[in-house]
Amino acid sequence: MPRASLDKDPHDVAVMFDAVAARYDRTNDVLSLGQDRAWRRATIKAVDAQPGQTVLDLAAGTGTSSEPMADAGVRVIACDLSVGMLEVGKRRRPDLAFVAGDALHLPFADQSFDAVTMSFGLRNVSDVEGALEELYRVTKPGGRLVVCEFSRPTFAPFRTVYTNYLMRALPPVARAVTKAPDAYVYLAESIRAWPDQTELGRIVKSTGWSEVAFRNLTGGVVALHRATRPA
Repeated sequence: MPRASLDKDPHDVAVMFDAVAARYDRTNDVLSLGQDRAWRRATIKAVDAQPGQTVLDLAAGTGTSSEPMADAGVRVIACDLSVGMLEVGKRRRPDLAFVAGDALHLPFADQSFDAVTMSFGLRNVSDVEGALEELYRVTKPGGRLVVCEFSRPTFAPFRTVYTNYLMRALPPVARAVTKAPDAYVYLAESIRAWPDQTELGRIVKSTGWSEVAFRNLTGGVVALHRATRPA
């Protein structure tokens, strides 16, 4: 869930998430009120990877989003900036391919993947356009992009309640469930500053992707963005 830092320095981000790696998945489940599982299922369904295809799961963390695809016969590369996250995932699933990598300098050849996906990590990148261009570079022509990211609730009264939760309730809850709450305290401000659904779609399109579309999840708390690399 939280993949954000105010200064977005790659080293600082990696250190921050190394510190929360051991309890990362459990904490996300608590803070999202269990919604993270539904968001993950929707993302995997949108990727629609078939057995034998190769998928890059960027900002994969401990690999929870990679596991279902691997179990379905898809070759998944779980890539993350945080080595601590990858180590936790590797202990749980030693059969998965975990690779340390920066979204702005991916360690993969051009046109390597049938699909690329990134969940709750794009906000954490200092150059959003650069990350989308890197994902474009490593995707095969006709391949798919799926980005799951926090967004703006569409129902105004709910948006007010949600903002109050982020700014007032989330920090003390985070302190209660994790020993390194700073990563989660940053989450609220990063979401408030993030582009809404339509604006992020424009950014995706500007980096060369086609067939750009989005679908709201949980009333717009999260949006699922999809696009295709032109054939």
